[in-house]
Amino acid sequence: MTKSKIYKILGGLLIFGLIVTIVVYNNLTNRHKAILKTTLLYKTGLVDADWQIEKHRAEYKMISPDFYIDGIYKSMEGPKASNYIRLTEDSSLVWITDFHVRAMDAKTRKYISKDFICHLNVDFNDANYYASLGLESRIGKQYPRMTTLSHGVENFTLPKGFGVPMKGNQWLLATTQSLNHNIPDANYLIKHEVTIGYHKDDQQTKPLMCRAIYIQLPYDKQDPFKEPLNPASNQCVPIETKNHVYTDAQGNNYSGHWLIKPGKNTYKSNVDNQLMIEDSLRLHAAAIHAHPMSRYITLWDVTTQRPVFTSKIQNHKNKIGIDYISSFLSEKGVWLYKNHHYELILDVDNTSGKDQDMMGSMFLFFYDQKLDRLLNQPKSKLSKK
Repeated sequence: MTKSKIYKILGGLLIFGLIVTIVVYNNLTNRHKAILKTTLLYKTGLVDADWQIEKHRAEYKMISPDFYIDGIYKSMEGPKASNYIRLTEDSSLVWITDFHVRAMDAKTRKYISKDFICHLNVDFNDANYYASLGLESRIGKQYPRMTTLSHGVENFTLPKGFGVPMKGNQWLLATTQSLNHNIPDANYLIKHEVTIGYHKDDQQTKPLMCRAIYIQLPYDKQDPFKEPLNPASNQCVPIETKNHVYTDAQGNNYSGHWLIKPGKNTYKSNVDNQLMIEDSLRLHAAAIHAHPMSRYITLWDVTTQRPVFTSKIQNHKNKIGIDYISSFLSEKGVWLYKNHHYELILDVDNTSGKDQDMMGSMFLFFYDQKLDRLLNQPKSKLSKK
């Protein structure tokens, strides 16, 4: 075989490979395109791929790698990055009190619109966390997420006198994701600045436990994307069937990320199993996560037919996005009971004229009486954990 023929074959294979790559790429979801582009940019060194860390006496601050915004990225689609962090270098107890995330221009480091922030997740290692505090029975009971900040809730501070305790040198995982609902011809390099506030152990702070609840809607696992839906079925059309999908003991599938049609609608689901109330719990704080077009989200006491609380969601007037989501904060607290039933109810008004994606969840903080007793034991007992 001659060299020219070999070159022709190689050239043909290269062209064929490029065509296949383009076809495969164009058929990816926007979220997976963002993952691929971000990975390529980081690997080639074309953008900053490193986290920058600043440790101060009462806060842990870090700045994300660059996120390249080159088009529309709806909720859960944009470039993102994760980083493992330790608040201190020793095992002394610290109390986490607040969380913050801000968007900035990657070059100037000036703060820019919060419309470039999708969410910040803060997760913990539940096995290490609970074992170190003498709470081994809680390991593996729920997803170990401390909280989520999201578009509309970029700052969250627990009520005065309360905090989430942990050993300072235990690992947290922070994941921050970008967003762009409104600029189709975008060409920006941005970063996220993440701050976690804390203080050292003291005898005055009351411990809070974290618990997440979220709306789960059933869908037809045989034909999940079939439309229109029967309104009486209480089913949804999931965004996809790989992420935010749950299965109950009977094998029924549920989605926590679904499509909403234009117009007003209400979605609800029972959250008794997610709350896991053994006797009673006193709620002191809640950070809310919902997508644009939401209007209200309510933790509803089905037994008393009254709201535990309702969060109001203020949307942008002339573009897609959220101005503000009200959080629940109370030093006094509100009681929830085992013999009551609870629902999460989300009211939406899709004014965009086309389908939009939706989620509704709450990150709840309850007074932890059991942990309070353990923390007030002689320190020698706790230090052995």
